[in-house]
Amino acid sequence: MAKKENFSALSADELRSRLSEEKARLDKIKFAHAVTPLTNPMEVRETRRNIARLNTELRKKELATA
Repeated sequence: MAKKENFSALSADELRSRLSEEKARLDKIKFAHAVTPLTNPMEVRETRRNIARLNTELRKKELATA
C-alpha cells in the first residue's frame, strides 16, 4: 500500500492544481483499465482517495479563510 501524502502543507492554489492533475490521472487510468486490465487495479482506488483527501484539505482551507 502506498504511503499517504500529507496535503495540509500545500496552499489552496497548489491543492487546486494537484486536484486537477489527480482527476486527469484518474480519467487516464480508468480509460486504460477499460481497454486492458491494469497490472495494479488498486491504483484506481488510491487515486480516488487522493482526490477525496485533496477536496477535504481544500475545503478546510476555504473554511479557515472565510
